[in-house]
Amino acid sequence: MKTLIALFRKDLLLEFRQQYSFYGVLLYVASTIFVLYLAMGQPEEQVWNGLFWMIQLFICVNGVAKSFLQESRGRMLYYYSLAGPRDFILSKLFFNAVLMAILSILAWALFSLFLGAPVRNGLRFFGIAVFGGFGLSLVFTFLSAIAARAQQNAALMAILGFPLIILQLMFLMKLSNTAFSKVIQESLLQMVLLLAGMDAMVIVLSLILFPFLWKD
Repeated sequence: MKTLIALFRKDLLLEFRQQYSFYGVLLYVASTIFVLYLAMGQPEEQVWNGLFWMIQLFICVNGVAKSFLQESRGRMLYYYSLAGPRDFILSKLFFNAVLMAILSILAWALFSLFLGAPVRNGLRFFGIAVFGGFGLSLVFTFLSAIAARAQQNAALMAILGFPLIILQLMFLMKLSNTAFSKVIQESLLQMVLLLAGMDAMVIVLSLILFPFLWKD
């Protein structure tokens, strides 16, 4: 646990020192939403929901996927001498999940400011947005680890992530559609459990496969 906390603090301090990365993502989100507002005004519910999750995807690619790609080989060798592979990957997963949760909340606030707030159950949509951002961050953190060990081949991350992300986004959009209605759908719990199972599967795969990448 001490190693996990130390690695998490290291990522947090690096993020504070390199604030241009966080504010760059925030500027990208704000400008994109403002352009959507100029082009579309305040769209209807389904269009609003679809745009929100597409923005979430781009936020995750720009804000989370860089976590391993920015680590140099010398720095990874230094981490190898200090921590174990499971501690390292868990700290990355946790830090990126927290970062993506913050960016998801900011994106929702900007969406509500510029594109209106057609959501009828704000608390439910808030939970789905944070939960969805958490799941997206897990997938892209794992893919970033694989791509970083494959000679920094970022194209590999896009190829491997396309089937997983499309499926996850489809479930998230269906799940968030329930927040636009006061009626609770019967399939709500099943979709939540399915997405939670996918997130758990990514974490387990990370813990199993990352030690082999770590040795390389």
